[in-house]
Amino acid sequence: MSEQALLSVENLVVDYGRRHRRVQAVSGVSFAVPERQTLGLVGESGSGKSTTGRCVSFVQRPTGGTVRFAGTDLSTLPARELRRARTKLQMVFQDPISSLNPRRKVIDIVAEPLAIWGGVNRKEMMRRAADMLEAVGMDPAVTGNRRPGELSGGQCQRISVARALMLEPALLVCDEPVSALDVSVQAQILNLLTDLKERYGLTMLFIAHDLAVVKATSDRVAVMYLGKLCELGPVEDLYLSPQHPYSAALVDAVPVPDPRRPVAGPPLSGDMPSPADPPSGCRFRTRCPFAQDICAIEEPPLEEIAPGHLVACHFPTSSR
Repeated sequence: MSEQALLSVENLVVDYGRRHRRVQAVSGVSFAVPERQTLGLVGESGSGKSTTGRCVSFVQRPTGGTVRFAGTDLSTLPARELRRARTKLQMVFQDPISSLNPRRKVIDIVAEPLAIWGGVNRKEMMRRAADMLEAVGMDPAVTGNRRPGELSGGQCQRISVARALMLEPALLVCDEPVSALDVSVQAQILNLLTDLKERYGLTMLFIAHDLAVVKATSDRVAVMYLGKLCELGPVEDLYLSPQHPYSAALVDAVPVPDPRRPVAGPPLSGDMPSPADPPSGCRFRTRCPFAQDICAIEEPPLEEIAPGHLVACHFPTSSR
């Protein structure tokens, strides 16, 4: 892992269920996010990406592995110190409406982090909350006294972002923040996040199932399948030359208004296996058009095939 990384995740494991019926939602995931960069985490529903995001922000505790934030292993901190450390590590959730208290006014929702941690009087809290609403494109005079149910999904997501930024975090974990929004509103929120990243010097973990969305926001992309990373690399490299068959299928699924655009590989068939009973060897082999006998026997390690570009495949694109 890079020594310059603000966030380092090593061998993250998350189990669910009882002793004799365990489901491993995340299986030994490792990655690093350098300061002021954005890592996009993509995959199908059930791949473990949202679980990874919740463990990174310690909304839930991982079963195993380490999460280092600014050089500190969060799992080793006492409860009081962990709570303090998490003020610099905030999360924006997928459903903007359900993540907000429907009974509270918008200005109070945004000011709440300061009410808990800020140590400032109410007048100062309201001033800062109003400034943050303006920073995310909301007029505090118009929306400040409204409640979430009176606003659109896009407006509620702006409020969620404003609330997350009130304590000046260093890391923002965005768990599919635009998947519940209309396409036109998605573009507005993505542009807003890009602008805020530059303005506040944010580091971001951006979780999505849509590679087109990730491309618009990320410096690097990590592709997850059935709880494991299958490819990790710079965003342009992964889009122009995906090395894993699953990554290639995700790239091909991105709509492009060009009928002459070549496809990266054969289409996928079948459904993702159950995480309660994953395939032996490579977990993707049951859907891979290039699978061979070794894929059922040996699990491919995540290896570097180019500077900063890693892939877990016995037969990456460059070798075929």
